[in-house]
Amino acid sequence: MEGYTRNWMKEKLGSRGTDKLIDWLDSVGYFECPAAQKHHSNYKGGLHDHSIKVASELQNLTDKLGLEWERSESPYVVGLLHDICKVDDYKYDFELLPFPEIRFDPDHSGHGMKSVMLLAGHIDLTEEEKYCIVYHMGPYTDQSEWKYYNKAIEKYPNVLYTHMADMIASKLREGRA
Repeated sequence: MEGYTRNWMKEKLGSRGTDKLIDWLDSVGYFECPAAQKHHSNYKGGLHDHSIKVASELQNLTDKLGLEWERSESPYVVGLLHDICKVDDYKYDFELLPFPEIRFDPDHSGHGMKSVMLLAGHIDLTEEEKYCIVYHMGPYTDQSEWKYYNKAIEKYPNVLYTHMADMIASKLREGRA
């Protein structure tokens, strides 16, 4: 990883942007793996690129709408780390483009929850950040998930804005690769 990226991430993540965290991100392939199999940012480094776009969109929404967060760096913490589970979901052989092999870990429910679980030993997340990461894709396909998603939004309205930032980044700014 280039020095400017490391320094930029440390700055945006605030006191939680430690060398130890960024070394871990580097070691698990965060800066090299794709963001998706067939959709947005499905190329080497796509996860990092997509995450920067989500963080930027979430900060833009925060600035323009006057969103309040428990911690000022939360839009960047959530945006940069919301899809960290993808470092474990894709085994990517760049010689076999365009589609990587996908692995699903049944011990984790939903990829937002899996991201929170993977981050647990590497960064101290606020409860608000955890909810935003868990529900960044909105409710899962099961209709029963809507009540949990709605309760999360009631408790932490930024859950909804996190979902919006992810959709803006993936559907409007990135589209299909």
